[in-house]
Amino acid sequence: MKSRVLVIDDEAAIRDSLRMILEYEDYQFVGAASGQEALDLIRRERPDIVLLDIKMPGMDGMEVLRKVRSVDETLPVVMISGHGNTATAVEAIRSGAIDFLDKPLSSERVIVTLRNVLRQSELTSENRDLKVAMESKYELVGQSPALRSVLEAVTRAAPTNATVLLLGESGVGKELVARTIHRNSPRASQRFVQVNCAAIPEELIESELFGHEKGSFTGATEKQVGKFEQADRGTIFLDEVGDMSQKTQAKVLRVLQEQEVERLGSARTIKVDVRVIAATNKNLEEAIERGEFREDLFFRLNVIPIIVPPLRERREDIPRLVQHFAKRTAEEHNLKPKKFEPSAMDTLSRYRWRGNIRELRNTVERLLIMAPSEVVRVEDLPAEVRSGEPARVTMAAEPDAPAKTGESVAPGGAGTLREFKDAAERAYLVQKLRENNWNISRTAELIDTPRSNLYKKLEQYGIKQEVDG
Repeated sequence: MKSRVLVIDDEAAIRDSLRMILEYEDYQFVGAASGQEALDLIRRERPDIVLLDIKMPGMDGMEVLRKVRSVDETLPVVMISGHGNTATAVEAIRSGAIDFLDKPLSSERVIVTLRNVLRQSELTSENRDLKVAMESKYELVGQSPALRSVLEAVTRAAPTNATVLLLGESGVGKELVARTIHRNSPRASQRFVQVNCAAIPEELIESELFGHEKGSFTGATEKQVGKFEQADRGTIFLDEVGDMSQKTQAKVLRVLQEQEVERLGSARTIKVDVRVIAATNKNLEEAIERGEFREDLFFRLNVIPIIVPPLRERREDIPRLVQHFAKRTAEEHNLKPKKFEPSAMDTLSRYRWRGNIRELRNTVERLLIMAPSEVVRVEDLPAEVRSGEPARVTMAAEPDAPAKTGESVAPGGAGTLREFKDAAERAYLVQKLRENNWNISRTAELIDTPRSNLYKKLEQYGIKQEVDG
């Protein structure tokens, strides 16, 4: 599709000259002899770019530029002048022009400018669309009193630079709250850097957070900029902050106190301006009593505590969440939208979602993909949702039935080699976790696997302390 270029100039010869240049290069030309005529054209049929002469009788170019900006602030405008000087160009750019051309116009200069400006405009539009899509992905959905209480706290905390500590069970949406705080803060145009402290092996987390110099340790073949540096002028989200080692906690405390970091292998300190949002599903005060978490770091993080409620405390939001996840799933997987019959929605709303919003989202995604008709009925729901009882560990299964998430079969009852391996691995992990009082770090160390791998296995097999403990 041809890009439409609006040329605003009171001289017919200039308009005719630009028409020939533009049409030869396969642009669609639209001309206007005055500012008012141009504004009417912009309202009627939006051009892709405007070439605007500064010196015109009546309404001059600078006034037209300001009016164009009030009509459509995203429309790119390039100013043209036969009397251009630096002061005029600076004023035009400050008023919203994207570039400046001097007369006599060179056809090559005009075309290069148009290509650059249109490409930049296209990238800006794509970025804006992507941002809208991302904001939809991280939208907090619901109107329950419990969620409104969270949003009120977010509204008060977001405009400040204060450190926020998000508390709540796994899967309640702490990341969404963190992103909402960032999006509504003065730092919204800067980076939001997320770090899952539980998923990074202990030996690597300091390098991830603070960076390292080349050769600072075995395997450090290149210099690495840490997450705190990446988040400079923006926000860093420390998820599962309760899983950090004492050594890492001490270094994070220093960043909070001094606003500076030191890369591994370097004696030079680097100043950073970072807003910290932390989250945990652990009781940090109990962790302090056990000597697992620094009290001084807790007080630094706990400036503005926000408790994110579990889904069972905001059941009235479940229908909205179901519709939201159904719409997203249909878009992501190119599926036909499906409706939920009232009895199915009621069953979903009454179920006690142990995995909270994360579990609900996964269930809705599975239903949209696997339900046979365009209407999701009660019989399409997972058995545990229909019965109202979360999936439990069982010691036997039908010979041909694969183990479901949250269930296991005895190895001898597995029908296939794959089922046998899965059942045996799940039983082994549950046993080791029980032996270590469900301490993830200690269990991972004893069975000689990275913490991140153990977390993946827990999710894969649906292993949860409240179910398997």
